[in-house]
Amino acid sequence: MDAAAERRFREFVSARSPALMRLAFLLTGGDQHAAEDLLQTALARTVARWNSVDSPEAYVRQVMYRQQASWWRLARWRRETTVADPPESAGPDGTRAADMKIVVRRALARLTPRQRTVLVLRYFEDMPEAEIAAVLGCSVGTVRSTVHRSLARLRKSAPELAEFRDPRAFMGEVTA
Repeated sequence: MDAAAERRFREFVSARSPALMRLAFLLTGGDQHAAEDLLQTALARTVARWNSVDSPEAYVRQVMYRQQASWWRLARWRRETTVADPPESAGPDGTRAADMKIVVRRALARLTPRQRTVLVLRYFEDMPEAEIAAVLGCSVGTVRSTVHRSLARLRKSAPELAEFRDPRAFMGEVTA
């Protein structure tokens, strides 16, 4: 990589890292360390192909989606157990927005990685079902049924979210 390409890559990383980190955080269910790993992996793969990438942000996001899907596919073969809630939880801060953010994050953490990924792509990234199916390598029907089941499970595990008719309203609470 020449000096100009390296400079452009550094500028891209500097400018877009916060938004990409929010996406990684959502895809990993609120696990900060896993989000950092996911973003770092995506950026490492991007820098290797930097000179042939037309749309860097789209490329990084695609790598993140596929890497996360790969990790949750491999997770079923591993014997590790993840914990959705930390042993000690912080007390409520008294504001509705902060409380809602906590509710949404916990509810997302209770979903399976596949369910969480589909909801993030559909409602946070605002991707159409056909594009999600292409990214995850499944049918549009699978995406639709996963979205439906995921929303039902999300609302069941967090009754506070039942007041929202449109999932986009509470998905925005995660990073707001």
